[in-house]
Amino acid sequence: MTRRTQRIEDYALIGDLQTAALVGRDGSIDWLCLPRFDSAACFAALLGDDDNGHWRIAPAGAGDCTRRAYLEDSLVLESVWETRTGTVRVLDFMPQRDTAPDLVRIVEGVSGTVEMNAALRLRFDYGRVVPWIRRAGDSRVAVAGPDSVWLRSEPPVKTWGQQMSTRSSFTVGEGERVAFVMTWHPSHESRPARIDPYEALEQSLADWREWAGRCLCQGPHREAVVRSLITLKALTYAPTGGIVAAPTTSLPEEIGGVRNWDYRYCWLRDSTLTLEALVAGGYTEEAAAWRDWLLRAVAGDPADLQIMYGLGGERRLPETELPWLKGYLDSSPVRIGNEAVTQLQLDVYGEVIDSLHLARTEGMAAKPHTWNVELSLLGFLEARWREPDEGLWEVRGPRRHFVHSKVMAWVAADRAVRALESDPQRRGDAERWRRMRDEVHREVCEKGFDPVRNTFTQSYGSRQLDAATLLIPRVGFLPGDDPRVIGTVDAVRAELGRDGFVRRYSIDDSTVDGLPGGEGAFLACSFWLADALRLTGREKEARELFERLLALRNDVGLLAEEYDPSSGRQLGNFPQAFSHIGLVATAMGLGGG
Repeated sequence: MTRRTQRIEDYALIGDLQTAALVGRDGSIDWLCLPRFDSAACFAALLGDDDNGHWRIAPAGAGDCTRRAYLEDSLVLESVWETRTGTVRVLDFMPQRDTAPDLVRIVEGVSGTVEMNAALRLRFDYGRVVPWIRRAGDSRVAVAGPDSVWLRSEPPVKTWGQQMSTRSSFTVGEGERVAFVMTWHPSHESRPARIDPYEALEQSLADWREWAGRCLCQGPHREAVVRSLITLKALTYAPTGGIVAAPTTSLPEEIGGVRNWDYRYCWLRDSTLTLEALVAGGYTEEAAAWRDWLLRAVAGDPADLQIMYGLGGERRLPETELPWLKGYLDSSPVRIGNEAVTQLQLDVYGEVIDSLHLARTEGMAAKPHTWNVELSLLGFLEARWREPDEGLWEVRGPRRHFVHSKVMAWVAADRAVRALESDPQRRGDAERWRRMRDEVHREVCEKGFDPVRNTFTQSYGSRQLDAATLLIPRVGFLPGDDPRVIGTVDAVRAELGRDGFVRRYSIDDSTVDGLPGGEGAFLACSFWLADALRLTGREKEARELFERLLALRNDVGLLAEEYDPSSGRQLGNFPQAFSHIGLVATAMGLGGG
């Protein structure tokens, strides 16, 4: 049967803290990069079709599963099909690896008898390369270039090759189980050690439940907060502590549009908000690992600071297009790499300094060179903050004097002043940074504020608005009860609102970002609106918006980058760390999660 295209929100996430896969409601894994988040995909049907690689296990002739859920506080996905002849469930997970990555799929009969079919199409290099497949004892091994994958089942089931794919057919009765294990390794190395899939299941459940049990959140929204924190953990590259913005590339911000970007990297703009979420949840170890990744990534000349880095702090992320992939619902081009890495975004200096300040105030073990890094970044920013830049949203139009970038320059100076006031023995000139702080504040209020409309604008002299100005009270630039803050919140909600949610900025003027087409409501910005409403004294409205945002999560609690109110669909790369960070922060602000 022909598969329907899964909606973005039809997918669930599984992973092993080094990479991740997306599993559709129909039992098909349509996206998986091996061995890392940023490696080439071996399943790329998400951005093409089945011939670009997927692995489906489902009852014969069945469509989407009847229901699905994660097993308790874990990343083990259970999908259940209720058929005419019986009920079956499939457990999908990736155990935390020792060396090689394993993908495990366990089929279990619940009642009656169910005929199952499996179809595995391996396509290395983002769906482009068809591997050679051969038998090797009770397994099949696929090889092409640097990649090798081994597949076996326990117990063995009937398996054959058909139309450049590997097929299996078997029947499960009540209490019967069949486990499939797919293992990747470099093709020049010997076969990796085999794992016991059932022991791996129990260990994975124990690992995740122990981790989730450390969460400090016990409020009415604990389930949503824990699921978001598990998602952030799943997007963490364990060897370095870096957290990817999303495990996918090129899922569109507009169906059929060109705003399709690679998010499998680590953004500095997320740093403070990520640390806040992890610390609030009680995960100081993960927060410290992220802080340490940050320090390694930004080491060097402050002039060379980038807005994003690779999983290990890699700097070169060249952007290219993959013409053999048609894109999700024909949304092309499909891109790998991200050209925005070359942009000048002055806000990231403030975000890094704010992150290091937060780590210090939260009592994380200090690194001996941290303060020197901050002073170096401050010195650069002192000399450059008056320049235009590309801003928080990585616009590909001309540089402007973005208000948010200037506010974050204020944050950098403010945090330096606070650090010196709290420890007068610390090396530095507090008066110097006070002067900078006061000058930035004065200029922003004079040039970045529209007194006629009583709102801060996106950039100096512009009438366009920007949801990033909702962060002004959160970072302490002005208090929540300041009339200019209240006016900004009201203006952003009125002009950038879509069905109560918020876009990042107006795209009516294409010169702002240099791109055609539109995008959905940005979920992180919508959480920022809820935060701003609370900080301006409108907690009831904040709670109402938060509840509406929670309702946008898919059936397993995941959020993409954006949401289209007109179609009721999630848009953009999925799941999105920025959205889940916003959820945790808003929940905690409204009462501890």
